[in-house]
Amino acid sequence: MELELTDEQQEIARLARSFAEREVMPHAADWDRDHHWPRDVIERAHGLGLTDLPIPERFGGVGLGTLETAIVAEELARGCAGFASSLTLNDLVIHALLCAGSEAQLDLYMSRLSEGAFAAYGMTEPGAGSDIAGIRTLAARRGDGWVLNGSKMWITNAPAAEFFVIFAKTDPDARHRGISAFLVERGSDGLTVGAPLQKLGQRAAPAAEVFMVDVAVGPEALLGAEGDGFRIAMHVFDRTRPVISAIAVGLMVRCLDEAVVYATARETMGRAIIGHQAVGHKLAQIAIDAEAARLLTRRAAWLADRGQANTLSAAYAKAFAGDAAMRAAIETVQVFGGIGYSSEFPAEKLMRDAKVLQIYEGTSEIQRNIIVRELARAAGRQPGR
Repeated sequence: MELELTDEQQEIARLARSFAEREVMPHAADWDRDHHWPRDVIERAHGLGLTDLPIPERFGGVGLGTLETAIVAEELARGCAGFASSLTLNDLVIHALLCAGSEAQLDLYMSRLSEGAFAAYGMTEPGAGSDIAGIRTLAARRGDGWVLNGSKMWITNAPAAEFFVIFAKTDPDARHRGISAFLVERGSDGLTVGAPLQKLGQRAAPAAEVFMVDVAVGPEALLGAEGDGFRIAMHVFDRTRPVISAIAVGLMVRCLDEAVVYATARETMGRAIIGHQAVGHKLAQIAIDAEAARLLTRRAAWLADRGQANTLSAAYAKAFAGDAAMRAAIETVQVFGGIGYSSEFPAEKLMRDAKVLQIYEGTSEIQRNIIVRELARAAGRQPGR
């Protein structure tokens, strides 16, 4: 793996950094306070080519990889993790289409996405998050199509999505082998989207419930083959978990920025608090963790872009970066002391934004399960045997 970014990648990073400093940072606190989704700012980012990077050129995209997406996500998350999360959400749908879409599906949906449409990824349910095989949404055969019934929860960008990738059981007794994926239009009869959910953090990324009551779809809605849903989901997560890890890195960088500035200005006992070892070591650890998380993240992305197995690397990156971001945010509040608890300063928002990085797209605990499974597989053994 080449550690130095190419000239093109450095230019992408500069563009994203400039955009974040100009369009995101000055407004992030207001978005958070008002639970506001800045659609207009995402659309301006789209106009600069900072969104939907994996869309191939033949569909109007730029055809860049997971590494470039991670670079953009890190820079934007330095401005606001919620904004970065919402802006990169389409990638879940894009990778699902690239993995299993027919030519007709690719032509229809990729062109819409490249023109600025928003989509959403309907996996999580009220009773099934990390346990994907436990989803209860059903897709029953009707003629040559299906009828979907069920509900989804915490679906990011659902309030604005024009269409969804919905995962449903086509064989309820087959666990993960019975899951299929469907492309479902927002205007389908029987599909409704709930009001945006009130959230602890990442409030600039709207999430909502999605309800399906006798939603009829034709055979053209099936993504891949019947029973391919779990395979598609795992393929997608191997490419999007490094992007979530990059969001965590960006948040850590922002923590370090804010904490260093404050620690050099704030004085106690006759000197700046950065000179107190108890404070200085906190800053050093945030810097160490951010650098380590960046390297883990970029390796996982680099492997994905080369078509190499990256499940283990993506789990390393997601588990480490998510946990490290939470630690960094907590320590940043501690460096700020009492005023770190105030919404007048960014530390408390960073802490609230960080928590979900340990949860969505596979919890830190699930990432460790993946790591154990892959280690056991490499040793030729099954975990627990």
